[in-house]
Amino acid sequence: QVQLVESGGGSVQAGGSLRLSCAASANTYRSNGMAWFRQAPGKEREGVAWISAAGDSAAYVDSVKGRFTISRDNAKNTLYLQMNSLKPEDTAMYYCAADRYGGRWYDLRYRYWGQGTQVTVSS
Repeated sequence: QVQLVESGGGSVQAGGSLRLSCAASANTYRSNGMAWFRQAPGKEREGVAWISAAGDSAAYVDSVKGRFTISRDNAKNTLYLQMNSLKPEDTAMYYCAADRYGGRWYDLRYRYWGQGTQVTVSS
């Protein structure tokens, strides 16, 4: 059964850090790349970061470059998002996604999605 389970969200003050995790079932984890998305209230879901299946290539939305780092532990079938220097505008529900079936990495063309973990950054 395909399963993606996010954890690590919470409430922090601006400038703080959080580390999100996404535990994946083995068949999902082996798919072609995984990504983190986020969705703030009243806004569209947007791609935050993407990492290749081998973990040797990554991409980020401009607003998080230099602050967020995506990584994966293949031994644990787990995807991570290290978020530093958090800003109030980073407040959103964060989702991991797997098995892209076309388009660009920040499109919503992923077959599998987690339920999300809430990140709230206060000023």
